[in-house]
Amino acid sequence: MDISVLGTGAVGRAVAGRLDDLGHHVTMATRDPEATSGREDHAGWAAAHPGVRLVAFADAGADADLVVNALGGDVAEGVLAEVGEGLAGRVLLDISNPLDHSQGFPPRLFVKDDDSLAERIQRAHAEARVVKALNTMNSAVMVDPARLGEETTVFVSGDDQHAKATVVGLLRELGHTDVIDLGGLETARGAEMFLPLWVRTALALGGSDFNIKVVRGPSLLDA
Repeated sequence: MDISVLGTGAVGRAVAGRLDDLGHHVTMATRDPEATSGREDHAGWAAAHPGVRLVAFADAGADADLVVNALGGDVAEGVLAEVGEGLAGRVLLDISNPLDHSQGFPPRLFVKDDDSLAERIQRAHAEARVVKALNTMNSAVMVDPARLGEETTVFVSGDDQHAKATVVGLLRELGHTDVIDLGGLETARGAEMFLPLWVRTALALGGSDFNIKVVRGPSLLDA
């Protein structure tokens, strides 16, 4: 599959690197490819993934079957506007979170309750097929859930069934075995509102190398 990953930070590198290792044709998008290529943190990663091409945001959707929004939630909407029509018809996997750091730590959510960042992205890009997933764990667990030593849970939200099926297939390639389809894209509100608890759990544990598991009772074992 041709996959374009938006963002060259730690999350973008983790996702793009793993997808490259799995044999997908991966492109990474950034605001200034030349400047990004010169960064020490990116140069070392790029040497290990020579097949991953670096392009500007405006070119990110050109040949992609699937676009991954691996950006910070505070900049995602602006960057996606740069990609613009390149998102039309694409499956857009949104793994970002609406975290507001403007008032210090821990961050607040800048959208919640009756809306979500995923829904805002969908409204702004009506021709894209937005699916929310992977936002409830750190990037290491996103791409290698087996590192935790036991099965944990990943959630999926989206209005387009075919797009969700594409994302679920990708999640299973990454090693996620317990995938719960929450329903339409409005259910992304719950997944995003999990983040305040995630942050506080990370603080309590002294690290973020964890995930949650939904343990089903006997009446729900087939769900």
